[in-house]
Amino acid sequence: METIILFAPLLGALICGFGWKFIGEKAAMWTATGLLFLAAFLSWIVFLSFDGVTQQIPIMRWIESGSLATEWAIRLDRMTAIMLIVVTTVSALVHLYSFGYMEHDVNFREGEVYRPRFFAYLSFFTFAMLMLVTADNLLQLFFGWEGVGVASYLLIGFYYRKPSANAAAIKAFVVNRVGDFAFLLGIFAIYLIFDSIQFSTIFSEVADKSDDSLRFLWADWNAIEVICVLLFVGAMGKSAQLFLHTWLPDAMEGPTPVSALIHAATMVTAGVFLVCRMSPLMEFAPNATMFVTLIGATTAFFAATVGLVQNDIKRVIAYSTCSQLGYMFVAAGVGVYPVAMFHLFTHAFFKAMLFLGAGSVIHGMHHEQDMRNYGGLRKKLPYTFGAMMIGTLAITGVGIPLTHIGFAGFLSKDAVIESAWGAMSGPGTYAFWMLVIAAMFTSFYSWRLMFMTFYGEARGDKHTHDGAHESPTVMLVPLGVLALGAVFSGMIWFNSFFGDHDSVNRFFGITQGEAHASATVLPGAAHAATEEAAGAVAHVGEPGDGAIYMAPDNHVMDNAHHAPIWVKVSPFVAMLIGLFTAWLFYIKNPSLPGRLAATQPIIYRFLLNKWYFDEVYHALFVKPTKALGRFLWTRGDGSVIDGGLNGLALGIIPFFTRLAGRAQSGYLFHYAFAMVLGITIFITLMTMRG
Repeated sequence: METIILFAPLLGALICGFGWKFIGEKAAMWTATGLLFLAAFLSWIVFLSFDGVTQQIPIMRWIESGSLATEWAIRLDRMTAIMLIVVTTVSALVHLYSFGYMEHDVNFREGEVYRPRFFAYLSFFTFAMLMLVTADNLLQLFFGWEGVGVASYLLIGFYYRKPSANAAAIKAFVVNRVGDFAFLLGIFAIYLIFDSIQFSTIFSEVADKSDDSLRFLWADWNAIEVICVLLFVGAMGKSAQLFLHTWLPDAMEGPTPVSALIHAATMVTAGVFLVCRMSPLMEFAPNATMFVTLIGATTAFFAATVGLVQNDIKRVIAYSTCSQLGYMFVAAGVGVYPVAMFHLFTHAFFKAMLFLGAGSVIHGMHHEQDMRNYGGLRKKLPYTFGAMMIGTLAITGVGIPLTHIGFAGFLSKDAVIESAWGAMSGPGTYAFWMLVIAAMFTSFYSWRLMFMTFYGEARGDKHTHDGAHESPTVMLVPLGVLALGAVFSGMIWFNSFFGDHDSVNRFFGITQGEAHASATVLPGAAHAATEEAAGAVAHVGEPGDGAIYMAPDNHVMDNAHHAPIWVKVSPFVAMLIGLFTAWLFYIKNPSLPGRLAATQPIIYRFLLNKWYFDEVYHALFVKPTKALGRFLWTRGDGSVIDGGLNGLALGIIPFFTRLAGRAQSGYLFHYAFAMVLGITIFITLMTMRG
C-alpha cells in the first residue's frame, strides 16, 4: 500500500508528461488526478490504522561505497503517516481544482498545449515530496528535498513568457541553494561523526556522540550543535524563515493552485518536518534549539507586520504562511515537536483553502489580484465567501476560550503559544510575546482581506465587477472538503497531539511504564500517575527508533497544560483586538487607513517595502555579484583570455609558422643537412650519457 502511495504520483507525472499525445489531454489529466485521489485514499487508511510502531519497507539497494550502504526504503512512523495525508490530500484537491482554474487560462497562446505539462509538474512535485517524507536516510531525504526544489522552479516559472515569473523562479532556486548548501554540510558532518546516514543508526548513537567535537571554521565546536545549526539553516531556506524568506512572496507569480500546493501546505513545511525528524539530535543541542526558537518567533512577528499593508491578495496570504511557519518552528524549538506537527497538520487545511479561495476570487474577477479593486463580492461569490470566511475564522483562532471547541487554528496556534510560555526560559518568553503580537496582526490582516474583498462598495473597474461570477463546481468542491478540515481537524485530533500523556503516547506509539526499543519519547513522558510508572518511563533516556524523541525530563507540555488563565486567553484577546481594529478601519471608517499611512509615512513605507530586505540583499549581494561578473567578463574573458589568445594567435604563432615554412625549401640538400644535424645531436647526447 505504501509503495502505491509513493509511486502513483510519479506514474501520473509520466502519463501527463509523455503519454498525453497518445491518450489525449483530458484523459492524461484525469488519470493523474485519479492516481492522486487513490494515493490520498490509501494515505488516510494508513494514517487511521497505524499502530505507532516504526516500520522500514525496503524498495531497492541504492548506493554502496566503503562504509556507506544506502537503501531506498520507506520509513513508516507517525510523522510519515501525518505527512502522507497532508501531501496527498492537498495535492489531489489541487489537481481537481486546477481543471477549472486552468480551463481558460490567458497566459498562453491559443492552441498551445500546456495543461498536461502543468499536471505533470504537479504530480512530479507530489512524488518528490513523498520521497522526502518517507525517507529512511538522509540521502533519500535530500533527493526529495532537491526534487521539490526543481518542481517549485518549474511551477513558479510556469508562465515562462512573463519576465516576472522567470525572475521569481530563479530567485526561489538561488535562495534555496543557500540553505541547501548548509543542509549538505550538515549531512557530511553527520556521516563524519556517525559513519552512517541511516536514521536508525544516527538516532541510536546520538547519546554516545553528544560530547564529540568538530573542527569547523576557526575553532572546535560541539559536533551535534554544529550539525543541528546546519540542518536548521537548510530548513530556513525551504521554509522561508527570516533572512532566507525573500523568495516566498515572489513565488506568487506561479498559478494559484501552485501557491496552494507548494507555498501553503507542503513544500514550505519540509523544513519543519526536517527539524522534527531530527529531534533526537536537536534534543542534544540546546543552543541550536534556542536559535530555532528565536528565528521562528522573529519570523512570525516580521511576516505578520508586512502582511498588514500588502494589497495583492495572494501576497497577504503568502506572508501569512511565512508567519505561521514561524509558529511551527517555535514549537519545535522549545521541544514540543507534536505541537509543531499539530499546527503543520491544521495549517495545511485552512491555508490551502485560503489560497484556493483567493484563486476563486481571482478567477471570478478576471485575474484581478489587487484588493483595492475588489469590494462587495460576497453576493456575487457566495460559496467562495463562505469558504474564505471559514478559513479566516480558522487562521485567526476563533473558538471558545478555555475549551477544546473551536476552529483548527484556534486549537493548534494556542497550543504553540502556551508551549512557548511553558518553556520557562528567556527565548520561550520572547517567543510567547512575539507570537501573541503576531496573532493580533494576523487577525487584523486576515479580516482586512475579508472586508476589502467581500464587504463595502465595489471599487476599481465597473465592467470587471459587473462580470464577476462564481467559480465552477470543480473548483468549489475542493474548497468544501478543505473547509471540513479547517473546522474539525483541530477538535478531532487535539488530544492526540496536545492532550493528556496517555492520548499523546498512544498516538505516537508510547506505552506508559515500558521502555520499548522503538518507542517515541514525548514531552512529559516521565510524568505518570504514580512514581513507579514515572521511574519506568524516565529511564528511556536515549533515542529509540520512533517518530519523535524528547528527553524524559522535558516538562514543557505539562507547563503549557497548567498555564495561568491569562496565558490561555491572550491569543483570543489578541484576535479580538485585531478583528475590532480591522472593522474600525475598513467598515466603520474606511478613510482611517489612508490618513494613518499619511501621518506615519516612514513606518508605512518600511512595512510596504518588506523591511527593505530585497533592497539590502540587492546592494550587498546582487550588485557586487553582477559587478564581479562584468569585471571577469571584460577584464578576465575579454582582456586576458581573448586578448592573450588573440595576441598569441596573431603574433607568436605566425612567427613560428613562417619560420617552419622557410625550412620547407624543397631542396634535397636542405633535408639531408637537417637529417645529418639531427643524427649528430642524437649521437652527442647518447655519448654524454655514457
